[in-house]
Amino acid sequence: MTKKQALRDLQTRLAGRLASVQTQAVAVAWLAVTMAGRPYLLPLSQSGEIFPLSPITPVPYTQAWFCGVANLRGGLFGVVDLARLIEPAATPVRHESAWAQARLVTLNADAGVNGALVVDRLMGLRRQEAFLSAEPAPSGSPPYFGQCFLDREGRPWQEIDLYALSQTPAFLSIGR
Repeated sequence: MTKKQALRDLQTRLAGRLASVQTQAVAVAWLAVTMAGRPYLLPLSQSGEIFPLSPITPVPYTQAWFCGVANLRGGLFGVVDLARLIEPAATPVRHESAWAQARLVTLNADAGVNGALVVDRLMGLRRQEAFLSAEPAPSGSPPYFGQCFLDREGRPWQEIDLYALSQTPAFLSIGR
């Protein structure tokens, strides 16, 4: 099986699991992703669709974290590199192989923003039971940081409130 086929299979499985989770009465569930080597949790109820990285048209005079716009299923979406928005200096430059694994996760239509986030890797779905403990976001964190969860391997996962993110002045001010 080629890497390309394996990635397609993973995306198909994730899409199927995402659809089944959304039809079940689940209290809390997240899409687990990595960005700049760090694990994050995106609430399923606030996430939209997952797309392979498609052509992104750059927009001049915008912030470095704003990648441009992409046509996703006939809709125009602003594409944000969230890792660069959170920590501009700490974000490594992605090489071609890293871009091949990257995906776009759209915000749920309820957010009122046609936005998509670049994530480096999809890590599957997570439920509350997958974590041992939860703590408030570290002090000085952005306002869209939710709780920080500790998994069974001792790895911290930062939750990102996508609705809060979509309303922050930084996210809404793409102009340089």
